[in-house]
Amino acid sequence: MSWFDPYRSKLITAREAVQCVQSGMRVYIHPGCAEPEALVEALMNRAGYVKNVEIVHLLTLGTSPYCLPEMSESFRHNALFVGGNVREAVQQGRADYTPIFLGEVEALFESGEMSIDVAFIQVSPPDSHGYCSFGVGVDTTLTAAKYAHHVVAQVNAQMPRTYGDSFIHVSELDAIVEVSRPLCEIKENIITDLHKSIGAHVSSLIEDGSVLQLGIGGIPDAVLPNLVDRRDLGVHTELLSDNAIPLIEAGVINGQRKNFKPRKIILGFVLGTKKLFDFVDENPVFEFHPSAYTNDPFRISQNERMVPSTPQLRWTSRAKSARSRSEPVFTVASADNSTSSGARRARNGASRSLPCLPLRRATRFRASCLV
Repeated sequence: MSWFDPYRSKLITAREAVQCVQSGMRVYIHPGCAEPEALVEALMNRAGYVKNVEIVHLLTLGTSPYCLPEMSESFRHNALFVGGNVREAVQQGRADYTPIFLGEVEALFESGEMSIDVAFIQVSPPDSHGYCSFGVGVDTTLTAAKYAHHVVAQVNAQMPRTYGDSFIHVSELDAIVEVSRPLCEIKENIITDLHKSIGAHVSSLIEDGSVLQLGIGGIPDAVLPNLVDRRDLGVHTELLSDNAIPLIEAGVINGQRKNFKPRKIILGFVLGTKKLFDFVDENPVFEFHPSAYTNDPFRISQNERMVPSTPQLRWTSRAKSARSRSEPVFTVASADNSTSSGARRARNGASRSLPCLPLRRATRFRASCLV
């Protein structure tokens, strides 16, 4: 227990922890369901003491108060993924957007091209050896913490412990804030008839023994229910949602035929509800890795029968009409591009790496049909 005393010495309040953030710094925030909300809330109370602090993150599920107009002198957000909570700020020019593939984000941290002054992360309590788990999200955060000059950890008693390359030792943490609060959860997606129609087409391309890249949204959620009669499916994906649980429990997803990491679900993070968080907690089936690993086309290509099962592009905003230019359109290139590239190189995967776009075409009678 040699780590215990150093751990205790680093325990401070959230208010004290954010004192390390000074004007002109760049702050990274753990994204997704792992967002350290207590640290973000404390940082907002520091607004009057700092200027021009750049806040960098992928999709977060909190309220992003640093994007409010009244915070513009203190904070400016640089979005690596334009989520719903920051979209308006990006469109109105109060925040920036750096277009990049998910698997390439960590290279910015490693090279120093986007150096991180302070990383706000959320982890599980340490085990008997002093290792904390990144829990529901390894994604780009393990690498951000590795290269950040200062790491502030929100240690949450409600964060699950997950396996894989998903640990950080307490010796690598500069400040620790203990909390016990529910994680951020994502709302259930509404599945439309369009999604169901596309889902039926996509699922028809998935054969027994295929390795899937899953996703979040109406189309991925519409694909999975159509796969209950498949056998021995595997998963190598950037993310996983609640809708994969029934297929795992039914034994449809078991990875028995996977040649690369057999019987393991390879993923970078999960987006879902407490049901999913409890499901991945200390579950050895799940093997978490950084996004640079899960989204590497070379590693993806090592999976035979690799099948991308989500749309090629995720639309994060839409124009008011096809002819209107009054509202900007932002598209986010997700992991699907990397997966498609890897699938085309995979043995028995090329014919199935078909991009699926949720597009409608209106006839001259204004009837809508699937393209």
